[in-house]
Amino acid sequence: MPDIPDFNNPEQNTRCGYVAIVGRPNVGKSTLLNHLLGRKLSITSRKPQTTRHTLLGLHTEGNAQAIFVDTPGIHEPSDRAINRYMVRTATSVLFDVDLVIMVIEGQRWTEEDEVVLRHVRSSNMDVYCVINKIDLMRDKELLLPYMQEVSAKTGFQEIMPISALKDDGVCELRNMILDKLPRGPHLFPADQLTDKSERFLIGEIIREKLMRRLGDELPHRQTVVIENYKLQSGVVHISAVIYVEREGQKAIVIGRKGALLKSVGQDARIDIERLIEQKVMLRLWVKVKTGWTNSDQTLKHLGYD
Repeated sequence: MPDIPDFNNPEQNTRCGYVAIVGRPNVGKSTLLNHLLGRKLSITSRKPQTTRHTLLGLHTEGNAQAIFVDTPGIHEPSDRAINRYMVRTATSVLFDVDLVIMVIEGQRWTEEDEVVLRHVRSSNMDVYCVINKIDLMRDKELLLPYMQEVSAKTGFQEIMPISALKDDGVCELRNMILDKLPRGPHLFPADQLTDKSERFLIGEIIREKLMRRLGDELPHRQTVVIENYKLQSGVVHISAVIYVEREGQKAIVIGRKGALLKSVGQDARIDIERLIEQKVMLRLWVKVKTGWTNSDQTLKHLGYD
């Protein structure tokens, strides 16, 4: 006979659990996280592999607390160290959560989705499938047959169509997740948004502005390190270094007469001030660190640990 819950016991009257958001690159995982939280936390861009680290987003509603885990896109193993790091980071999460949300795109199942599915199945976790970007489907009548196809392919019992960008279906998905969480005490204060430091979030904001301005190749050859962060006379002074791999890349990031770097700094400063709610003085430098994306030791030194 199952135990009868004691609703006078706070630990039995609350729900709490880790929820991994996984999928191939560029299916909208970070956008989904932001809309599930109701505010922007994870950086986004149209370029794949924008997310490089796991990021916890905390949503507490009533007696339920969902600890969402945004992950890098899962893809086939690569010979580059940074790609191996991202895949290893994303797949390791699958064994430490309570629920898994696998995100795919509407009417577009790919070989990379198959790779994600293999990892998800090996975790033996409860998995729910989300079909994202349904707003881009020209013929909505094709959605139901596609859902049936995905159901037959994956065996997942619950498949939810949504558009994270348009906030369509996100509320229903959030309610479903909160209802599925296991009973247990909340692990974080109700007003906490993430486990990451302000320095980490500031570095991500700067990297987002770069990702949105650079071409298809260079975004994956740059990273940001916050070297100095101090409050002085009511102003937060922040110094950040943008590392690239070659001198030619450095020139691109700086731009003609420093225009691109100046634009990145201006846009990043606005978002940083909104984040920390203080006036900011932001200084950016660009340095070359040859081969950093393919060196495990250098990656660790730059915070990819």
